[in-house]
Amino acid sequence: MSDDTPAGSAPVQSVHDPATDRYAPPTETERRTSSTYRVRFDEAGPDGIARASGYLRYAQDLAWLHSERRGFGRSWYQDRGLAWVVRAVDLVIETPLPTGAVLLATTEVIGGRRVMARRRCDLRAEADGSLVASVVTDWVMTTTAGVPTRVPDAFPIAFGVPLGSFEPIRVDPGEPPAGASRHSFDVRLHELDPMGHVNNAVYVDWLDEAVHLVDPAVIRVVPRRYRLEYRAAASPGADLVGRAWSDGVGWSYRLEDGDGRLCLGGRLDGGLNG
Repeated sequence: MSDDTPAGSAPVQSVHDPATDRYAPPTETERRTSSTYRVRFDEAGPDGIARASGYLRYAQDLAWLHSERRGFGRSWYQDRGLAWVVRAVDLVIETPLPTGAVLLATTEVIGGRRVMARRRCDLRAEADGSLVASVVTDWVMTTTAGVPTRVPDAFPIAFGVPLGSFEPIRVDPGEPPAGASRHSFDVRLHELDPMGHVNNAVYVDWLDEAVHLVDPAVIRVVPRRYRLEYRAAASPGADLVGRAWSDGVGWSYRLEDGDGRLCLGGRLDGGLNG
């Protein structure tokens, strides 16, 4: 993943007045932020096409960039013992993207709940503006200990999204049938992010690997849609078991740890227009 607009190049908007401890609502322009990304060689598969996980990495990076531009950098969260954790994603890939292609990504917060926020990120080809992929992400506000906590009052104001109701993304994979594909593996060091967690994008790679074992063509169909609900964090070094199976329409994926705890429920559907 490469960000052609470094985070430090954009000034932080004056959203907070320390004298009154008040936050300013965003202008229409400030409700969203954009950046360009170039698909790197190591982000593509053997066919030279960007992996699905890359889109989640772009969306996550841009969410942080937007937060920083609105005055909520990493130090803001660290000082308050807070963190955002991805609870679920809904990713639709409309067209394949080759190595070296440049995307213009745009994100905005589109919903809020007591302990959650929803973002949408649209990724378009810089050359012609066509939609390449879209990502809807449900984030949960937690303490640094991982306990869900109320979203601070500053956020609905600073991002222009009042707290209300949206239906969180849910994915119930069900129980795998006897003939489900099974693969076991360990969490590897390079799959952990700066928070010490398996990054949410890695789970998409695991899902793709499981489906690829049975039908390699499925993970290259476009358009295709991924829905993932992160139930429990996979611990560093944990032994995991993933099972994938088809119902004739799409693929379900169930990821459990060595204790049988459900870590992820996933769903992959292809050929959305047909």
